[in-house]
Amino acid sequence: MDAFYASVEWLRYPQLKGLPVVIGGARRREDELIERLNAERPERTWTPADLADIPVDFFPRLQNYVGRGVITTASYAARAFGVGSAMGLMKAARLCPQAILLPVDFAEYRKYSRAFKQVILDIAPVMEDRGIDEVYIDFTHVPGGQREGGRVLARLLQKSILDATGLTCSVGVAPNKLLAKMASEFNKPNGISIVHEGDVQTLIWPLPCRKINGIGPKTDARLQEHGIHSIGELAAREAPWLIEHFGPSHGAWLHQAAWGRDERPVVTESEPVSMSRETTFERDLHAVRDRAELGAIFTELAEQVAADLQRKGYVGKTIGIKLRFDDFKIATRDQTVPEYTSDARRIRQVAGQCLKRVDLSRRLRLLGVRVGSLRHAGEPLHEQPEAPDGESLSLFEAQSTSAE
Repeated sequence: MDAFYASVEWLRYPQLKGLPVVIGGARRREDELIERLNAERPERTWTPADLADIPVDFFPRLQNYVGRGVITTASYAARAFGVGSAMGLMKAARLCPQAILLPVDFAEYRKYSRAFKQVILDIAPVMEDRGIDEVYIDFTHVPGGQREGGRVLARLLQKSILDATGLTCSVGVAPNKLLAKMASEFNKPNGISIVHEGDVQTLIWPLPCRKINGIGPKTDARLQEHGIHSIGELAAREAPWLIEHFGPSHGAWLHQAAWGRDERPVVTESEPVSMSRETTFERDLHAVRDRAELGAIFTELAEQVAADLQRKGYVGKTIGIKLRFDDFKIATRDQTVPEYTSDARRIRQVAGQCLKRVDLSRRLRLLGVRVGSLRHAGEPLHEQPEAPDGESLSLFEAQSTSAE
């Protein structure tokens, strides 16, 4: 999907379409927006039905942001200034101060995610879900899937998604998932790109290695140390050399990927390994001085993970935490319990026990709660013991005593 979160926001605020828009920071609270409108623009009575009429100059600008939030996504107009996902909002404000800052609304994004995927399934049912805004589709046995190299079906999918949701998408058609993923980025937004097997040398090799899905910044840095900057330069290295420098598995994969080879099938069903929720604080928090605030956030994260598990029909027995400190170092701890659970109180209790195994003398930037070792809730479960009275009340209290 094209700038998915921003595109969903444009359905609500069409007056912002085409402008630099950044989404991140706080969660959306529409009632507060309407309340502020009525206070600052009393010339009319504003209601949620009037969102499309809100003047552009009323929306907050990125230049006025102060906090520790990060960007969830940015519109293409904002990306032109070097702003991108996972970037700190304060840094983005220096690059594109005029960008409009909108809070996130995950409930709305999930609704449109389900809608566009249902459109696809009705046309091409062999679909692999790759997250909220991306899928792989097998065209092989879809009627008309091979016409014009797949372009006819790609156009049908684009039109059907647009008609049903008002959103645009970009489609890459190729012999395998690796090349299709790369092709989908060639002509954004609302583009279709066809890559045949014989196009690898002309279309793929000139690209930087990072364009291969699976080559991250660390691998890319190591490749550049060896003078390998493009995919073509990677393909020029013999497999034994890559295996020697990057290991048997990774080196062999790098060689195959550089030549556009990928045998992975489109997987229509997959089981999640874990579910987690995390939050980055607006300011660094301390386990002693901010105990009440951290405890409330911890409770909310456990409740959110529990709700995710219950909504999707899973239970888990490995419960863990993730911490990022003010020096950006990360600590994780987990504990496996005898019984499977999706109970928020139990998750919070065990996560709190994990928390006691971490030195909390440093200030915290991020806190997360995770549940792994999942299974379907319908399978037979062990009996879940009750937590001792009071044990789940303040998970930062026991640790803060020693920290003081």
